Amino acid sequence: MNRFVPALAAALLLGACATSADPLVQAGIPEGAEETVRTEANGDVVTEYRVDGRVRALKVEPSRGPTYYLYDRDGDGIVDNERDGVSPVYFKLFEWN
Repeated sequence: MNRFVPALAAALLLGACATSADPLVQAGIPEGAEETVRTEANGDVVTEYRVDGRVRALKVEPSRGPTYYLYDRDGDGIVDNERDGVSPVYFKLFEWN
C-alpha cells in the first residue's frame, strides 16, 4: 500500500496542473463579451472579443500552427504589441476534454 501513495500523489499533481481555466477568463473577459469571427485571406480565423465596443482579446487560429491569444492589457481598445519587451502571445500547448 505504501508504494502506491507516491504514484497516486504524482497523478493527482499532474491532474491539477493539467486543469487550468480558459485563457479568456484569466484575461478578465466577461461572459457577455461580443464575439466577432472573421476569416483572413490566408485562411487564419480571427475571433475578436469586444466589451462596450472595445477589443479586449483576439483569438487567432492560423491555418497552420497552434491557436494563440492577444490581449488588450491596459483597456484602451488596442491590442498590446509588447509588454515588458516580450510579445504577449499565449499558446495553448495541451488540452484535455
